[in-house]
Amino acid sequence: MSPDRSDRADRAVGAVLGSAVGDALGAPFEFGPAGAFSARFPTPGGGGEMCGGGGWDPGEATDDTQMAVLVGASLLEHGGLQLPDVFGRFQRWAAGEPKDIGLQTEDVLTNGASWELAAALHFQINARAAGNGSLMRASTSAVYFAADGRAATMDAARRISALTHGDPAAGEGTAVLHELVRTALAGEDPLAALPGALAEVRADRRERYARVLAPDWHPGLATEFNGAVWPCLGTAVWALRTTTGFEEALRAAVDVGGDTDTVAAVTGVLAGATYGSGSVPERWTDPLHVPLPGFGDQILDADALRELAEALVDAPRRPADQGVL
Repeated sequence: MSPDRSDRADRAVGAVLGSAVGDALGAPFEFGPAGAFSARFPTPGGGGEMCGGGGWDPGEATDDTQMAVLVGASLLEHGGLQLPDVFGRFQRWAAGEPKDIGLQTEDVLTNGASWELAAALHFQINARAAGNGSLMRASTSAVYFAADGRAATMDAARRISALTHGDPAAGEGTAVLHELVRTALAGEDPLAALPGALAEVRADRRERYARVLAPDWHPGLATEFNGAVWPCLGTAVWALRTTTGFEEALRAAVDVGGDTDTVAAVTGVLAGATYGSGSVPERWTDPLHVPLPGFGDQILDADALRELAEALVDAPRRPADQGVL
């Protein structure tokens, strides 16, 4: 394995594993107040942080990671993006009665419409569909499409987002995250990639993203709950920008409060890609496990997530004329 390939694979594992760890770390604190994590665990590195609670076992990943795994498995099986297959896997998962599923995502996956129409119909009826539910599951697709360059990875993010989120704002945020991960996997500074990523955002959505991704923005300036895509992504970037390591970034993310599992999952994919797999503490990965409702008794552990990430790094692609992106 070449040094460049080895480093990319290590960062890819960091991204996938880091997102899952953030998800499981934040889940027990979801909808809680700011500062709850540090109040319970005041000493960094002291242990016990994978505490469980709120219906979650210690180290149990939520729908964020479960859906990311389904996306990754589809990409590997088909050698590219087969949107009907991804949607079908999501439907099978939703029918398996996961512990948690977003209200919008559940409606889209169970409203009986086809994969091309379900999210658009939801958006047409509800007029609000810019939640962070497509952002949360982007770790595997961000790793897979990173090798294809900025335009391709951002386009893939929008397509996958649109399966469940009809508001283009959700897709634009996911596209920015894809591009930041692509940059980090190359060993470059993802924060330096923000201007280029923002330049590719749809013009009618760009100003709002530029605001939450600006160097002087912080979660206290958010105008929506961080279950929305803008403050969720903005908080993850803020956590990366204002800290100096994986653990510190994750602690900052969870301490914001609110939608802690998803904010920490998005922070985890950025910090893991930036600092590499070695930055993710073993005391957090040891209890990590990802059940897959609807898929039998499958439960992925940290080793399985490492294998998934490595497989995604340089998976073979099928030709585009076979209907695969």
